[in-house]
Amino acid sequence: MSASFPTHPSFNNQREQFLAAAKAAGANLTTYPHPLKGPFGEPLSTDVTWLGDPQASRVLVAISGTHGVEGFYGSNCQIKWLLEFGERSLPPDVAVLMIHLVNPWGTAWMRRVNEDNIDLNRNYLDFTGRLPENRQYEALHGVYACEQRLGPAREYANAQLNDRVQTEGWSTVMSIVEAGQYHHPDGLFYGGQSASWTNKTLHGILREHLSHTRVVMCFDLHTGAGDYGHPMLMTIAQAEYPAFSDAQAIYGPWLYTLITGPGSQSDTGVAATATGYTSHAIIEALPDVHLMPFVIECGTYPGEQIHTVLRDDHWLHLHGDLAEPVAGQIKLKLLEQFYPADPDWQALVWLRTRQIWERALAALPLIQP
Repeated sequence: MSASFPTHPSFNNQREQFLAAAKAAGANLTTYPHPLKGPFGEPLSTDVTWLGDPQASRVLVAISGTHGVEGFYGSNCQIKWLLEFGERSLPPDVAVLMIHLVNPWGTAWMRRVNEDNIDLNRNYLDFTGRLPENRQYEALHGVYACEQRLGPAREYANAQLNDRVQTEGWSTVMSIVEAGQYHHPDGLFYGGQSASWTNKTLHGILREHLSHTRVVMCFDLHTGAGDYGHPMLMTIAQAEYPAFSDAQAIYGPWLYTLITGPGSQSDTGVAATATGYTSHAIIEALPDVHLMPFVIECGTYPGEQIHTVLRDDHWLHLHGDLAEPVAGQIKLKLLEQFYPADPDWQALVWLRTRQIWERALAALPLIQP
């Protein structure tokens, strides 16, 4: 591995801090080893902590790292909150479940996708049925499979993309690209042909830890979309769910509702046309639980800028050399897009995330399914 590959933050460092915080809080730990290694040969895993009564029927769930490189924000919030529980107690019949870096390969290798180039928020589908079609993506695929980062081929790809944007507008083109596609493993926003390791592991975690519960509030932690430094609280699903009115009552105007599917529109920067989101999968996995799925999306940089850096990272893993210095440069740029080094940004997103979780913790004992 190139000496320029970033070593801080790192998967190992986040995991060590998370395990130490869980131990200090007195949480129970379960580890789910990943079959692959990190860039420095380190073992990878998703770690799950349960804090509180093992039989608690009301649970707050926090998931970090669905989009690997975004996991540094989520992991740090989980660590900070766990450290607080060494000096406080939970309400009766309430527990906290932390799912740490559910896409460990993506976090370790500083990629948004997983080891199979799968965007996990396009992967939670029934693969025994017909997969969604995205025929409009076909004409754009060459832009993302381009073999050059610099040079005439990249310039031609840029011109193709710019022509579409000039004609149709940025948001329209991105609604096509970000909707997900299931035919090109070397394409962007690829949803896969089968359930990923993370998909299977998350379903196993839900069965093992939440099958006995009555009320669950689940928060999937993300960065990228939205205004810089603004953590947007969302509920994302393919249709309204039974606990929707409770979610609205708890958070009121703070809560943004996004119903996804073909033709759906959103001004949030989050893809409304996509299917296979984690949040909807959790609803389907726990049909007997009064469940509220939330997403906290922390805004960073403009979408066009993030898209350019994503293309460079995509090129690097398709056609580049991870041992070259350029790999480290690309990784640092990608990290900045999804986890800004700005200490004020980091302080703001933690403050708001904690506020959201504290409100959930206060509401959980009061919800009547």
